[in-house]
Amino acid sequence: MGVWWAPALRVLVLQAAWALGGGQVRYSVPEEAKAGTVVGRLAQDLGLEAGEAEARRLRLVAQGRRASVEVSGASGALVVSSRLDREELCGKSAPCALRLEVLVERPLRVFHVELEVTDINDNAPLFPAARKNLSLSENSPAGSRFPLEGASDADIGANAQLSYALSPSEHFALDLHRSEEYRESLFLVLAKPLDRESVAVHRLVLTASDGGRPPLTGTVELVISVLDANDNAPQFNQSVYKVQLPESAAEGTLVARVNATDPDEGSNREMTFTSNNVFPLKGLNFFILNPKSGEIRLTGALDFEDVRSYEIQVEATDKGWPPLSGHCKVVVEVLDVNDNAPEVWVTSLSVPVPEDAAVGTVVAVLSVSDRDSGANGRVRCAVWPVSPFGLVATFAGSYSLVLREALDRERVSEYEVEVRAEDGGAPPLRASRGVRVPVSDVNDNAPAFAQAVYTVLARENNAAGAELARLWARDPDEAGNGRVSYSVAEGGGGAVSGGAWRSASSYVSVDAESGRLWALQPLDYEELQVLQFEVRAVDAGEPPLCGNATVQLFVVDENDNAPALLPPAGGGPGPGAAGEAASGPGSGALWVWAAWGAPAGQVVAKIRAVDADSGYNAWLRYELWEPRGKGPFRVGLYSGEVSTARALEEADGPRQRLVIVVRDHGEPARSVTATLSVSLVEGAEAALAAAGSSSSGPGLRAAEGDASASAATNVWLVVAICAVSSLFLLAVVLYGASRWAPRAAVLSGPGPATLVCASEVGSWSYSQRQSRSLCVTDGAGKSDLMVFSPNFPPPPGPAAKETQPEPPALLDTVSAPPPLSRPFPRRPCPPVTLVAHPPGRWWRWPCSAPDARGWWSLGRCWRLLTGLLHLPLCPCQSPLTLGVREE
Repeated sequence: MGVWWAPALRVLVLQAAWALGGGQVRYSVPEEAKAGTVVGRLAQDLGLEAGEAEARRLRLVAQGRRASVEVSGASGALVVSSRLDREELCGKSAPCALRLEVLVERPLRVFHVELEVTDINDNAPLFPAARKNLSLSENSPAGSRFPLEGASDADIGANAQLSYALSPSEHFALDLHRSEEYRESLFLVLAKPLDRESVAVHRLVLTASDGGRPPLTGTVELVISVLDANDNAPQFNQSVYKVQLPESAAEGTLVARVNATDPDEGSNREMTFTSNNVFPLKGLNFFILNPKSGEIRLTGALDFEDVRSYEIQVEATDKGWPPLSGHCKVVVEVLDVNDNAPEVWVTSLSVPVPEDAAVGTVVAVLSVSDRDSGANGRVRCAVWPVSPFGLVATFAGSYSLVLREALDRERVSEYEVEVRAEDGGAPPLRASRGVRVPVSDVNDNAPAFAQAVYTVLARENNAAGAELARLWARDPDEAGNGRVSYSVAEGGGGAVSGGAWRSASSYVSVDAESGRLWALQPLDYEELQVLQFEVRAVDAGEPPLCGNATVQLFVVDENDNAPALLPPAGGGPGPGAAGEAASGPGSGALWVWAAWGAPAGQVVAKIRAVDADSGYNAWLRYELWEPRGKGPFRVGLYSGEVSTARALEEADGPRQRLVIVVRDHGEPARSVTATLSVSLVEGAEAALAAAGSSSSGPGLRAAEGDASASAATNVWLVVAICAVSSLFLLAVVLYGASRWAPRAAVLSGPGPATLVCASEVGSWSYSQRQSRSLCVTDGAGKSDLMVFSPNFPPPPGPAAKETQPEPPALLDTVSAPPPLSRPFPRRPCPPVTLVAHPPGRWWRWPCSAPDARGWWSLGRCWRLLTGLLHLPLCPCQSPLTLGVREE
């Protein structure tokens, strides 16, 4: 029982509250509220507790039309379910209230809910039509009123209060009347008279605004058409028409078309044309006017010489009421026909014209005329084609043909000038007159060679009178002004021959007419290599003009010189002394000494030759002609050095005869032959023979280009001093040395002395073991040469041989004494040195080698002294120097 009493008690309380509130719930919601908007807490307002609305199924009961609201099942709130439009629900009624029935179950009850939809300004004023057409007469008076239909607004209250505005216009205004009893009235008032001809249609915009916030507006376009009235007379576009008509115009030619306009419309603008006056009167027979189109056409022939102009009065009348009219005048000017062409005469002509004529020179005088008048009689003249001539008007109808530019006969020798005359008619008529203007020549062009420098190649030994080249100079002048003569310019070139200067005219000549270059004599390349001279070309004009060209004559070498053997330096006989400069092989007796045992490659002599030719023709090669086969000697192919092909032996005999051919590379090749006799002697004899040959003359010089007579004198002085002074000096020195010097052990082998030759440009040395040499320095007492022997000999082996350099190139003959036939063992001794003080030369002979022989006089003295003194040791413990002053 207690369970059922609690709900029943709540229902009783709700019924009591409902009875006290009048039995219904009222809500208010604005129109156009969005879906889901909460209108009110229906369940709470009905006294239902939370969750009870859903349990008792609180809901709305439909009553035939859509309510646009619903009850939320969970919360029991009344919410908007769809669009609320007050105008659709209630129209213009106010207020707009919707009655709703709400049903709950357990127990079943029905509640009445009133929902008021309030208005918002959601509707703009609306005119019946977007465009309103009105027709007003242009003669309507100012202040006329024309009613207009106003706009409507679906809203209510202040949202429906309308006001109107008209777009700016000087002709129209608005008048609005409001009344509480009647609907408001709207009028269009004419503020200014209309003129259809100025503005035929007026377009205005009428705007209606409501009282909402913000206000909404609506518009309508007012199209006001102005109706026409015949208030304008026809008007011509010109008050005077001026027409020019040629006298040759054919009948039916359109003279003019008059045009009039009437701003009215309809019958008020239709018009007709009439001609009521023509001056002069005879013009009535020449012109006809079309009343509709206004065209005036020619009906007869005009004559410029009879009447030059006509005046026609034309009237235009419209069809309005009352009819209105306008007037104009047509002036017809008769034009002269251009039926006469200009005429041109040459009244004076001065030809030919020299090409150096000054600018402005008058060539011809012309007269021009035209029988027409006005523009047809005005004549224009011109020169055709474009040329150095022009026209200058002197007075009416007279022209001068003058020179405007400098003439050049070489470019154009004659002009064909055409003077053209043209009048000012339409179409223009033309006439022309040809004038021939020849140009006479003046000597204004110097001869010009085709080249500024001519290069001519001529072989030597050419025949006298041979043609070397052909020169040509061009002179564009004519006759004598263009006739060219050639000559070799005096002082324009030459060459030195035989130590004297010879002019080019002694070698060559130029033909005065043809320009051919001739050789006056055979040319010798060895005498003349290049000949440069000038050739002058002179024309026959007055004054004569000339041009120059430089000729470079190069003589081409021919192999016309055989090689020539040169004498040895110093003038003594040698390889070149007996040589013959002949085309075929000659013979020359030459001799030289060589020592037995000389190693292979030692230079014995040098053949010197020269060829006066050049290039390949002067390039010499040396060939050993005899003996053929493998002999003991050979010749350098291009150096001419005669050297040993192998070591010389006693089996080679006491003398060798060599035939050497010196040949050039020319075509055909030329050659010379030298015969060289080589005497094979022992080393000492070869040295004495070489020294003797240096002073007496026969033989080859020891060093080519460096030996002299003073060198031979020094040798003999040294030999003489050694022979005379060796007995005394050596005895004293050796005796003193043997008394005080300690004894030294006998060495197994002596060490070779080394020859060092020093000069300003360097030094050279070679082993004494291999050769004995004569060294001559080039300086005048500025060089020192010392021969020394080390205290201990170098270790034996091939290294000593490897250090042997080639003989110097400056030696023509190098003789090496052969080794001794038997060993001569002794202790190493310092060298005996001969010193020649500046400005003389130094000559030295080493004597410390045990297996070498000194000079024969020194050797014998040495053996004699050692035998007498019975010295077991070498007495030479210090250098012995003999000094000789060479003056």
